[in-house]
Amino acid sequence: MALKSARTLNFKVSLFFIAVSVALIVVLTVITLFAFRQFSINTATEHLRTAAEITRVHLTESMINGTIDKRQTFLLRLAEVQNLKTARAIRSPIVDAQFGETRKGEYLPDAIEKQVLKTGVPVFGINDNNGEIIFRGTIPYIANQEGSPNCLQCHDAKPGEVLGALTMSMSITSLRNNSITTVASIIGIVIVASIMVLISLLYLIKPISNTANDIESAVKNAIDGNFRNEIKQQTNDEIGQIANDMNRLLKFLDNGLDKMNSYISQLVDRQQHRYENQLLVTIDMVRNMTQISQYKNAIEEDDTKLDVYRRLIRTLNSKFFDEQGEFSIFEVSSDGNELLPVPIEGTNTSCRWCLQRILTHPKSCRVFHTAHMINGLIQPDICYSFTQDGNTGGSWDDGKEGEEVPGHPQQHMYAQAQEQQFPVAIQNSTQGTHHHYPLCFPILKSGVVGSIVQIIVKEADRERILAALPYIKVYLADTAPVLEVRRLMETLRESSLRDPMTGLNNRRFLEEYVDTLTASVRRKQTHIAILMLDLDHFKMINDTYGHDAGDAVLKALANVIKAAVRASDIVIRYGGEEFMAVLQGTSSAYAVGVAEKIRASVEAMRIPHEGVVLQRTISIGIADFPGDSHTFWQTVKFADVALYNAKEAGRNRVVHFTPDMWKDSKVY
Repeated sequence: MALKSARTLNFKVSLFFIAVSVALIVVLTVITLFAFRQFSINTATEHLRTAAEITRVHLTESMINGTIDKRQTFLLRLAEVQNLKTARAIRSPIVDAQFGETRKGEYLPDAIEKQVLKTGVPVFGINDNNGEIIFRGTIPYIANQEGSPNCLQCHDAKPGEVLGALTMSMSITSLRNNSITTVASIIGIVIVASIMVLISLLYLIKPISNTANDIESAVKNAIDGNFRNEIKQQTNDEIGQIANDMNRLLKFLDNGLDKMNSYISQLVDRQQHRYENQLLVTIDMVRNMTQISQYKNAIEEDDTKLDVYRRLIRTLNSKFFDEQGEFSIFEVSSDGNELLPVPIEGTNTSCRWCLQRILTHPKSCRVFHTAHMINGLIQPDICYSFTQDGNTGGSWDDGKEGEEVPGHPQQHMYAQAQEQQFPVAIQNSTQGTHHHYPLCFPILKSGVVGSIVQIIVKEADRERILAALPYIKVYLADTAPVLEVRRLMETLRESSLRDPMTGLNNRRFLEEYVDTLTASVRRKQTHIAILMLDLDHFKMINDTYGHDAGDAVLKALANVIKAAVRASDIVIRYGGEEFMAVLQGTSSAYAVGVAEKIRASVEAMRIPHEGVVLQRTISIGIADFPGDSHTFWQTVKFADVALYNAKEAGRNRVVHFTPDMWKDSKVY
């Protein structure tokens, strides 16, 4: 390519110079020929004028000396002069009128001579006579008074009148030939000079063309990612300086890209291969790091873990899997004894690609007990819990899709996310004969595995995902600290929603959960029973036995209430010795039965404490939502009014709210 470019450059320069030279030679030839032609014509004209003047003087002298009748002999002898071909004199009508029309040995005037006799203007012309160039001139004799003797002394004419004309012709063939020889010599000299100039020019531009070719080759290699090129310095002038500066630029770019590649490779754990385009690889790495930075900024602004999980899966799925990826996310339970699958949009599948035992025995999951990534792309059989058929999935929940899990905020948030159809994890149920390879990534929490992200890679995508794996690792690495922060925030939030002594949810939890609770009731068109429970004479225990005794009684009461209700019901420490139980999907009769069970259990409860046995009774008020009121907090108020009536009626009893108990018109 470089040699071809060199030839092209030299060819263009040579062609341009030859074209210019030919144009100059043509112009020079035309100008020279025209100049020599004009020179020959002017020379011949002057010769004829001179000969004509000599003839006029001779004829004048002949008239004075009386030998005018011999003029024709003179003219014939004059024609014998070298290069002169003919010479003849023509009289005008004025002379004929004076001396008669005798024309012994004379010629009659031709058309040109008649024109000259009439106008008095000389006429010159060139004729080709069988290859011989003849120059003819017809010159008039004009009467004038100058000199002595003069024309008017012999002729009866006025000054300015034409007395006659002299026609002479001469050969200018030799002049033409000499002109052609001279022009040819000049052109030959110009051609030789042009060739010498062309050779000198090619010699001078050779360093330029060679340098240009080297630069072209270096640029081509640089486009292909190879900046390790050197341009040979041909001269010490500006061209040589250009080559030197280009070498410095290439070296600077090569070193800069090497350093940039090295720095980015440390971030993404990716090494460049020798066959790769260094520039394109660097651009790709910078582009991916920019996108990763944008992703990190986005997840840092997400509110919950579920939002972070959702963005992670969506990003990986769109960027690396063309929206066709298969993902699973598992969170480790707080006690570390379970793997809890994150809910999957639209399905209940929990563990599609792994053996079910990992859910209850996390140590059978290789990622969990090693805390290292499992790369099935390189070692397909590294994990014994992974199954190729993908048919090991089962149901995660109890068949109640989207059911709230009262008393467990973490699971409640999962259920809430399911209701909002958050695509937290994506799995395709399509089965095929193609091999699948697991990529399992641990996300650490305080140094231990907090969650696991599983990606299933198809055979067709294996090489592409293997190349993208360093970037996938960075996405997950940047996700881990954000998830850790979200976990800490949720832990703090959960602690703020739970009573630390009894382990029950507190009133703040109810305030945050009430909208979800009431929306579920309206959507399912069910009822909930609200039980307000208050220990009878609890202050007496604190005053008599101390607050430790009171705390023991409250803990025992919390256990009694939790034992009497279902897992789907909510038990809340409402304040002090007052508790609330929210029974979902129940009738009033069922709620009264549960309340009586609690009352009887409390009445039979005996609490040993520092050598004494503590015993108390409990009063319970019940109201139905939305049976008693269409607003939740109004129903709570009604349950509290029923509790007050139970106290007034003698305590240790269950009272269901009736409208006649409400004396206040205020709406809550």
